Amino acid sequence: MLQIIPNLPGNVIAVTATGTITAEDYESVLIPALEQAHKQYGKIRILYRFDSTLGDYTAGALWDDAKVGLKHLAHFEKIALATDNRVFASSLKALGFLMPGEVRVFALDEMTAATAWIIE
Repeated sequence: MLQIIPNLPGNVIAVTATGTITAEDYESVLIPALEQAHKQYGKIRILYRFDSTLGDYTAGALWDDAKVGLKHLAHFEKIALATDNRVFASSLKALGFLMPGEVRVFALDEMTAATAWIIE
């Protein structure tokens, strides 16, 4: 499930991922939020919080994630990932140089620092 984290500036889309992530999560939660923020602000910032209870991504969710990344890659000003999952953290660190904006990885217990960084 993806849930929007409220009370952040409009150009910041923050989501918590828990359990199993599906294509419907992307299509009903993340994509509309990204589209609205891009339409209103142009450059957007995204903060992913991958909770320790994160299960799997369905094939549809992975496909939607790839489509979102390709469509909005140039629009991302900053990307922050808060997770204790070493695979996700290592993957983003390894691919961060491909991103046009700034990319940082934080541990879950650094969520406050991740939030502060994404809005600064």
